Amino acid sequence: MIKVDRINNCYIVSFYNVRRFNSVISGSVEPHLKTFLNTPNSSLVMNMKGIEFIDSAGFDSLLSILDTADENNNSFKFSNVSRDVKELFELLELNDVFEISDN
Repeated sequence: MIKVDRINNCYIVSFYNVRRFNSVISGSVEPHLKTFLNTPNSSLVMNMKGIEFIDSAGFDSLLSILDTADENNNSFKFSNVSRDVKELFELLELNDVFEISDN
């Protein structure tokens, strides 16, 4: 379901065989990702390649992960976000809350 690569203190999370970041996925992934952000001076990049949809539970998990990053002065951002998912971030007015890179 997920693959985690580490480059120094940067964790890059990629998904495989996942098209929807929904309550099923987010519930199992959230605690795992938070552990990376409890380490001082770390960052987490979620490679969203292949993700076509995020539901409300998914967004709740992402906000919770962001809170953990902020509490520990770490960074949390997204890469390879599809147009449809970017529109969801914009619709929910979260595009200014999260850091979303263009690549």
